[in-house]
Amino acid sequence: MTSSSQVVIVGTGVVGVVIAEQCLDAGLEVLMIEAGPRVSRARIVENYRNLPLGAKPDATASYPPADWAPHPFFGQDYLGSTGPDKYDPTYLRYAGGSTWHWAGTCWRLTPEDMRLKSRYGVGRDWAFDYETLDPYYNMTETALGICGPSDPELQWPPRPRSMDYPMPHLPLSQGERKFTQVVQEKLGLRNLPVAQARNSGTPYDDRPACCANNNCVPVCPVGAKYDAATALNRLEAKGATILDNAVVHRVESGEGNRIVALHYLDRNRVSHRVTGEQFVLACNGIETPKLLLMSADDRNPAGLANSSDQVGRNMMDHPQQGYTFTVTEPYWLGAGPVVNSGIMETSQGDFRGDHAGAYFRLNNFARNRFIAKQALASGKVGRALDEEIRRRTATSVNLVAAYEMLPDPNNRLTLSSDRDWHGLPKPSVHWDVGEYTRRASREYGEPMAQRIAEAMGATDFKPAGDKFSTSKHIMGGTIMGNDPADSVVDRQCRAHDHANLYLPGGGAMASTACGNSTITMTSLAFMAAEALISEAKGA
Repeated sequence: MTSSSQVVIVGTGVVGVVIAEQCLDAGLEVLMIEAGPRVSRARIVENYRNLPLGAKPDATASYPPADWAPHPFFGQDYLGSTGPDKYDPTYLRYAGGSTWHWAGTCWRLTPEDMRLKSRYGVGRDWAFDYETLDPYYNMTETALGICGPSDPELQWPPRPRSMDYPMPHLPLSQGERKFTQVVQEKLGLRNLPVAQARNSGTPYDDRPACCANNNCVPVCPVGAKYDAATALNRLEAKGATILDNAVVHRVESGEGNRIVALHYLDRNRVSHRVTGEQFVLACNGIETPKLLLMSADDRNPAGLANSSDQVGRNMMDHPQQGYTFTVTEPYWLGAGPVVNSGIMETSQGDFRGDHAGAYFRLNNFARNRFIAKQALASGKVGRALDEEIRRRTATSVNLVAAYEMLPDPNNRLTLSSDRDWHGLPKPSVHWDVGEYTRRASREYGEPMAQRIAEAMGATDFKPAGDKFSTSKHIMGGTIMGNDPADSVVDRQCRAHDHANLYLPGGGAMASTACGNSTITMTSLAFMAAEALISEAKGA
């Protein structure tokens, strides 16, 4: 079976959805292809409700993968990891993508974050500057409904904004207010309200206001938090065709190395071919480079878009270290979103020529879900157990330090010899957070975390050492640059090797900074859509 469309988009996460809507509004025909199933919010909430207690903190536990569209999931082996550090990001192959279970955090990059090479002599510079990206950040904040502070003293980055946030920021919880006061008075640090894709106090984009459920991860039960699944019905009403449970396994090149078709497998393992004029791979920073490598042909023996040998290389994330400790006075975290504030000033400075910056946040997760087993293990029962749960919930806190890392071509995604349900190769990533990040932890981040913990009244702070976890912010595998010899896409996220193939999203990011990546990924989607529409209309 062969079908066709002017614009063919692989992936229905936020990047694919943004590009699809821009194209539809410009009068273009759009076909979207999603590997996984299309599910209702009620189904995900029910999955979460029925989880055993020990699984509830896991972000993916409510999203069991389809056999034909596997994704990282506890108890299953899909994404391989080699190297000195463990690479274990989470992402979803569901209609709507990973914004189903994101926290909604939307820190912008700073101008300095985009000029690491020229300012500090490390990493790479972006193909454009902050002023170029700014209007696309504005578009993203409007499209996703991002709430943020109106006071310039509380905004990030600390520079005049060209547009106000669509909505005011959400209030901090009691524990966050206490934390803000403590770090300011004792350490001179500023804990800022997070700009986040969540409706504050009023409906926006047909989504209700946040009602402080505090299980944004893994799912907002009312839909106040933006997720791309909320846009799918609207896209269909505008004329989009959405194919779910359709696993794209090959991208086909043709004359002039233009892309001419995609091939996908359905749940019956039957292959279908889709032709088009403009193609977008928006299937996240793992599945996009994997698909490009799987699509090697006579014209492109190393894989599509890979004449530079950079596809799958430069994989990046935000290595993080978490510190869970007990404080002497109650903080009572858990009212409002799970991430609602953070210290960003520690991510900036001339030290970045020597080591990474760090972003510190006090997680606002209600602590009862984490301490219940500990309380039960105390042997207490009845009223004594109730009091123990209450005490631990009030005085247990979790502080996180998230670091930037540099692009390194040795941090590389390759195709494993292991095969999935369709017989397609699974991805594997060689992962090393690098000395730049390790030095930051040893000399800067962990000492700062200990100072913060002591200021809070910690009684049992334990160093994290050289162990890092991933933040699930997948970046770099289709890295951007002006030189086709050492990059995969240009400043508009168009593949250097294929005039009608766009690879927007986290894979294109040339640096990570320390803040969450989704707002920048989405801004790149707006940039790519602008270029694609111009190309499609022959402008």
